[in-house]
Amino acid sequence: MIIRRGTENDMKAVLGLIQELAVFEKEPEAVVVTKEDLIRDGFGSNPLFHTFVAELEGEIIGMALYYYRFSTWKGKTIHLEDLIVTEKSRGTGAGMALYSEIIKEGEKENVRRIEWNVLNWNTPAIEFYEKSGAKVLSDWRVVHMDEQGINDFLKG
Repeated sequence: MIIRRGTENDMKAVLGLIQELAVFEKEPEAVVVTKEDLIRDGFGSNPLFHTFVAELEGEIIGMALYYYRFSTWKGKTIHLEDLIVTEKSRGTGAGMALYSEIIKEGEKENVRRIEWNVLNWNTPAIEFYEKSGAKVLSDWRVVHMDEQGINDFLKG
């Protein structure tokens, strides 16, 4: 297995992994991003995200997509948006290898925090993260405003 930075040519496979994750998270219709969006937004002059991919025998079997954020308390941080391994490739070590690569990237870039979200019903992931030394915060709530909410707010 090879862990490497994702390229434009990997974005079709990355999109497939994003769609597989959406099915796993019980929201298969929620993905509207396209391969073209991923290429444009990840590989232009000011990329909005970066990826690592896990490749086995020429096939992308997993990916970690992340971007940099700024915390008013901590300074530079990494937000791990998604880490996914295909269902058939779970148990191969790809997930741990991608997770390790993100942590190494954080150390290399001198970030003071790496953060991500996990669904409260995803007990295996929660246990994995806690076992690795990560803290799953129970006193914070994720807040987001979707496209419809933005439009409704602006219409007043």
